[in-house]
Amino acid sequence: MERQGLGFTFYGPGLSRLCELEFKTSMNHRLLRVKELIRRELGTIMERHVTFPGALVTIHDVDITPDLKQCFIFVGVLGGEGDPREAVYKLNDMRVTLQRELFKRVILKNSPTLHFKYDNSIERGVKILHAIENLPEPLPEGEYDDSRVMDDDDDVEKGDDKKS
Repeated sequence: MERQGLGFTFYGPGLSRLCELEFKTSMNHRLLRVKELIRRELGTIMERHVTFPGALVTIHDVDITPDLKQCFIFVGVLGGEGDPREAVYKLNDMRVTLQRELFKRVILKNSPTLHFKYDNSIERGVKILHAIENLPEPLPEGEYDDSRVMDDDDDVEKGDDKKS
């Protein structure tokens, strides 16, 4: 087994896998850095160039393909009247302008095509929190409510269904 400097020399089994793992890890790290850079720069561009009356549009996540050809931006809309997806339609209509502004600031070998998607994870989280808040109070220890428990008599036997 031998491995030398930056120009790797491989001898023996397992070393090529190690190098491949290091390459994938460095590529994943690069993709994470590119994703964060696109999210940050696109947020400032949207803040300056795009208006949404009465609504706050935020970038929740950016997902980019490993070949840097496609970039999916997940946005959430808070407030505003009407369908929040209208903001996503507006962003997709302005996609070419936003891409041009973004890639003036972010220099990449391949400039990915931007695709805006609606992300309703905040709304789902709020619904879950409301459901948790509206749960009935737990019974104090030692008290037991028989009305919630199903008796054995309430069960339907599988054999009864087949005979009818």
